[in-house]
Amino acid sequence: MGLLIDHHCHGVVTRELDRAGFEALISEGGAPPPGDTNFDTPVGLAIRRHCAPRLDLPEHASPEDYLARRAELGTEEVTRRLLATTGTARYLVDTGFNAEGLTTPEQLAGITGARAHHVVRLEKVAEDLASDGVDPAEFAGAFRDRLHRAVADVGAVGVKSVAAYRTGFRLDPAPPGAAEVTAAVARWGGTTRLADPVLQRFTLEAAVELGLPIQFHVGFGDRDIRMTDVDPTLLSDWIGRHRVPVMLLHCWPYQRQASFLAAVFPNVHVDVGLALHYVGPRRGVAVLAELAEVAPFTRAVLLGRVRRSGAVPAGSARLRHGTDRAAGGPGRQRRMGPGRRRAHRRPDRARQRRTRLPAINRADGRHQKIAVPHGCPIGDSHQRVRILSRQLRLEPGRRRGPQLRRADRRGRSGLPPDP
Repeated sequence: MGLLIDHHCHGVVTRELDRAGFEALISEGGAPPPGDTNFDTPVGLAIRRHCAPRLDLPEHASPEDYLARRAELGTEEVTRRLLATTGTARYLVDTGFNAEGLTTPEQLAGITGARAHHVVRLEKVAEDLASDGVDPAEFAGAFRDRLHRAVADVGAVGVKSVAAYRTGFRLDPAPPGAAEVTAAVARWGGTTRLADPVLQRFTLEAAVELGLPIQFHVGFGDRDIRMTDVDPTLLSDWIGRHRVPVMLLHCWPYQRQASFLAAVFPNVHVDVGLALHYVGPRRGVAVLAELAEVAPFTRAVLLGRVRRSGAVPAGSARLRHGTDRAAGGPGRQRRMGPGRRRAHRRPDRARQRRTRLPAINRADGRHQKIAVPHGCPIGDSHQRVRILSRQLRLEPGRRRGPQLRRADRRGRSGLPPDP
């Protein structure tokens, strides 16, 4: 798979978690109702399948055994084990959500040995400023100053908007006037979270002035989301006004709409990482394939995000399985029982195809987009795009054509050898 960059994550919890606390973190819906469990979900099953062995437990260990082993090892050791096995080289950490009790980017880097960078959340900056009691007439200038300082102080590589949770995307694409901003701040008062459409538009315009990539939460999230208002195509007019890089995060169930935006706007990048945790391996293949239907491969980002419980191996395994299958491979091979004949094993051309898709999002190319120094090249992306254009299978379940099957039998698929 090569080096991965988790381009959107949060810190990992630093306290010990009981069962209720752990289950609340592995679901966007929070704690399960009485008599139910979040382990009985695709993500719960994936944790037991992929994370348990990292803690020296058998695959599909019981939830009780898994949580007992976590407590025995301690939070820091569990975090180190789970994150170290993913091959992630860099983490871009949104520090604006519930920062207390989560690792900072610096702590995350210390635990994992990877590099970590800050992503500043726009709404958090505005809420902190309002809580200081700034005069509504001075809010606009004060917000710009504070946002610039917040980015400069930590060397942030991007900013993030959670308008999806607050107002949805049915926003006027034009920037608000000064009088509109003053009136909106006066109505808001700063005593609640920012959820005003005028101020949401203003914070986005201020972010554009920075020239940094802007991340948008899109689609799947917690119960504050109103799905009808978070279709990313509602942002089309706003995106068309600007040239800063725009990253559409998560996107499910709007991955096709996001793919379309990446196809028609050169500054749009899309990701479905969070969805892969929750939809299960079979649907994960379909989600990846739908994302890749029209989006340029150089702007389809496949990994994100670190769950706050640290259950990353499940997500990276979903990524490997999904890209394998979407690229025409068999996915994870089923074990054969006694007396069953094992099918003839073809040359692993699927592995070659699957490594090319994430490699398009190679470290040096991603760094250009997020303004992080170069230094981790993994091959020539243009050659990889040509390979994928010929051989990426976008329809899971469709049989390969006779020409590709003959090429596999002869060992001449047209793919260059892996480095």
